[in-house]
Amino acid sequence: MRIAYLHSGSIPSVYANGVHVMRMCDALADAGHDVRLYALRGEMTNDDAHAYYGTRNRFPVRTFPMPRLPLLGPWLRAWKVRRAVRRDGVPDVVYGRDLRALLAAGGLAPSVYETHLLWDSRLERAVERLLLRSRSLRGVVFVSQALADDYARAFPVFRTSDGPVRITASDCADPPPPGPATELPGRPGALRIGYVGHLYPGRGTDIILALADRIPEADFHVVGGTEADLKYWRQRADQPHLYFHGHRPPAGLHPYYRAFDIVLAPYQQRVACAQGIGDISRWVSPMKLFEYMSHGLPVVASDLPVLREVMTDGVNCLLVPPDDVDGWEQAIRRLATDPDLRTALGATARDQLLTTYTWRHRADRVLAPFAVPRPAPLARPGKR
Repeated sequence: MRIAYLHSGSIPSVYANGVHVMRMCDALADAGHDVRLYALRGEMTNDDAHAYYGTRNRFPVRTFPMPRLPLLGPWLRAWKVRRAVRRDGVPDVVYGRDLRALLAAGGLAPSVYETHLLWDSRLERAVERLLLRSRSLRGVVFVSQALADDYARAFPVFRTSDGPVRITASDCADPPPPGPATELPGRPGALRIGYVGHLYPGRGTDIILALADRIPEADFHVVGGTEADLKYWRQRADQPHLYFHGHRPPAGLHPYYRAFDIVLAPYQQRVACAQGIGDISRWVSPMKLFEYMSHGLPVVASDLPVLREVMTDGVNCLLVPPDDVDGWEQAIRRLATDPDLRTALGATARDQLLTTYTWRHRADRVLAPFAVPRPAPLARPGKR
């Protein structure tokens, strides 16, 4: 199929939504689809997006600046996206996370909307309501079942038999490529405990600092964070065995995963999304959690209902109440003294990732209800 993927965020960027979109487009290209990405032009314009994200396929990426006009700017950009999509050749499916561009592209082709949160903004909710009523909309993809349930309660269109198809598909990860581990600073022989991700409110950075105080015999490594967040946390961390490595390109994270012995996902009861805005704790599907799984790492994660859609305590991870520092310490010490448990949890997590949670599995799943059947080849006339 020819797929136009519409994204309201910038490419490339330091944000997780850019990683998600590029991974999805890469998987769609792997599946044989002709995919083109239309995104917001970001500040990192000199970076090669494919090299930065480490994609296998060099699908076209077209970016558009945001006009500096309050309220009208996003709509003007949306119409520019529509014109570009039409000029590039009408697709079979318009897919994406860009509310306004999906609305503007209505009528060009059947559309599929993907959402990762229930909007707080009245304006965004009003735009979303228009999209959900659009005749072009064929389906909605939710990143967690909790989010799908909340949408069903919030929008009557999901309670009718003729509403859009609903698909739940969590975030995913790709099987990691072979390669070496990075050389981490720290003490020879010390257990290496890692965290990869942003340092927004609710991501559990304060839990990591508390654990570094309680477990001085281990080295803690934090990979990620904006410059502002790094400055904030470095001023509050004085442990010599706690290392902040800063932001790394998504393509460069595998060597860090290979160097860790245990990894943490300390999401709290309130979790901010991009730029520290909002609260997505009820619906979050962290990509880093799946990347931990892909590397077969033993995970200690917060015991949140939405994470239990994928994670099972004692099977593919250890779950701990989000703010229970004693519980986090006990879980880490348990793994530190039981290498067999670390191996078993990591192996189970990796097997589940490979069989269920790869980006290719996700790409096939979200497009299955909207696949355009290919015409059967014409039969060759027989000889008379």
